[in-house]
Amino acid sequence: MGSWTHCQSARKESGLWPLLVSTLYGPGRPTALAAVDALNLHDALKRNWRSYRTSQLRQLATPQEPEDLPKGVEPWDEDPGAPFDRWPGLAAGIPSLAGADPDAAARTTVARLMAGPYPLPKPHLALVPATRSADIPAVMGWQAEAPLPLLCALLRSWEDRYGAQAVAFDGATIHISVARPPRNTDHATHLALEHVLTGADNINDGTAPYPDYAASLLNSPLWSFWWD
Repeated sequence: MGSWTHCQSARKESGLWPLLVSTLYGPGRPTALAAVDALNLHDALKRNWRSYRTSQLRQLATPQEPEDLPKGVEPWDEDPGAPFDRWPGLAAGIPSLAGADPDAAARTTVARLMAGPYPLPKPHLALVPATRSADIPAVMGWQAEAPLPLLCALLRSWEDRYGAQAVAFDGATIHISVARPPRNTDHATHLALEHVLTGADNINDGTAPYPDYAASLLNSPLWSFWWD
């Protein structure tokens, strides 16, 4: 933890972002940041919303019958999905004065990832030549199945809106510290849609119903996403 904190404090002089790495898919070929620059986040998520909404309506029209479930699996309540019938746009940000300093939030999250109840296995310290935390996945050529230009564009926006920073990779999982998470149910419900539209498997595999996932974002200083 001491090394990570030292590298964080020297980041502006060194140009290197500290990152915890447990098991990395890579090394891979970096994604050009020009692809991130060129992506219009609002329009990209709106396109993903249309695909998501089509799938949602199809699922609601043909709910899964208990006999269709794998053997030994009990039926569950049908996931209603996101409660929007049209694209709601990006969720509102939270002013920087309303939360913790992003660097302080990152330190707290890293400490949790290293020594919390579910620590990263054998984490190593990586130093990434990036000008901002959001660009780390692209600069490293992270080889999960994540859509890197979209993910980095979203992380850039979350940096501004929520004080988010990418702090760790563990295989196909990225961990993000959040200085200013949503603090009411309506906000979390809106923001959860952006999480879903990343295509991350931990959000879209049906394990957690949408309302439950949205509730998990309330005051949460750590967001994690993985792609199988």
